[in-house]
Amino acid sequence: MKTNIECQKGFSGRNAAIDMLRGLTVLIMIFVNSFWKVEGVPHWLEHAAWGEDFMGLADIVFPCFLFAVGMSIPYAIERRSAKGYSDASTLLHILTRSFALLVMGAFLGNSEGWISEDAPYSMGTYWLLMFVGFIGVWNQYPRTDVRWQRHLFTGFKTAGAAILIYLMLTFRNGEGNVFGFRTSILGLIAWAYLICAVTYLIVRDRPVRLLAVWAVFIAINILTSPLNEAYGSRPILDFPDGNFLGAFLWNIHVGNGGLCAMTMGGVVLSVMSVRFCNVGESKKLLASLGLAAVFVVAGIAAHHFYIVSKIAATLPWVCFATAIATGLYGLFSWLASHGCSAWFRIIKPAGTATLTAYIIPYVLYGIDNLTGINIDFFKEGVTGLLNCAFFSLLCIWITGLFELLRIKLKI
Repeated sequence: MKTNIECQKGFSGRNAAIDMLRGLTVLIMIFVNSFWKVEGVPHWLEHAAWGEDFMGLADIVFPCFLFAVGMSIPYAIERRSAKGYSDASTLLHILTRSFALLVMGAFLGNSEGWISEDAPYSMGTYWLLMFVGFIGVWNQYPRTDVRWQRHLFTGFKTAGAAILIYLMLTFRNGEGNVFGFRTSILGLIAWAYLICAVTYLIVRDRPVRLLAVWAVFIAINILTSPLNEAYGSRPILDFPDGNFLGAFLWNIHVGNGGLCAMTMGGVVLSVMSVRFCNVGESKKLLASLGLAAVFVVAGIAAHHFYIVSKIAATLPWVCFATAIATGLYGLFSWLASHGCSAWFRIIKPAGTATLTAYIIPYVLYGIDNLTGINIDFFKEGVTGLLNCAFFSLLCIWITGLFELLRIKLKI
């Protein structure tokens, strides 16, 4: 159990449970994202199709990651405040982080359309140059007062930016389209992070007000998501297409509120965890599991009116995903407090160097594309899934190796 002195640290200490939640989520994310290489994947592991009333393992990882992003927000902002940074400086930091995620997401999103034969490089070259550019611009360079080292790091950043600009100007996808800021997972994370981080910067650690903001996102989700077929397949607020409310929510990237609700849920739980830090870990675990059960019941009730859909970010999906993330965090917090975290060392880089781990698969895909060296020996059924599991672990271990070499994306 944590001591009172440890609890008084508040947001200044590192929360191992958040790292565990983030690390496990990234590991599974890489695992499910590699299913495209395998045939015969069980449906319960896959993403649900558009309009399908279903939630597979692949539909859980993204909301859990958003939840972990939300849980990290209070720690990041309160630490900056404790170091003396102004709110204006923190706001600029939030904006630059969001912009970096949008840029990275754009490069990954454009590559989903493959590459034109008229492009001056192959798909593999694009991915490898993209990674080099990312590292050049956003590597976590060590602090130094040595002048030549500072100049060297500035040169790396400049070279990285030049590589990315070159790719932007020369890229053409398989349909001949030029580089564009297309929607991607990192882009969706960027907007949810931006909205919730700015909200927390204004509200700070006031649970009631944060809960009110979360409730607003839930209300938006209830009112603007289409009901199921039994209720007409239309939203409760069934305005004509192009209405002001829909356009407004789209323009500020709130959408139907589902993704922001997941992220803000993490913010609220993080604040409440610090507020009740002196409560015994067993009681906190029971409270987390109890809260998870409440969300399961809410999801079951909401399922009467809405389908379960990650693509549409419906209310049942939000409730079930929140239940899973809350329960996992409570379990990981209990394990960390009892010294049962040795298992996490295997995947720790995924929790501490998350962005790097997310990009590493594209590095391996690039090497495969250029050299023909393929590590996918099994591509069907159970052996194919084991191959995907090995691939995800390999990506995490390479991330850890890069950390030892001081190569780590940090925005």
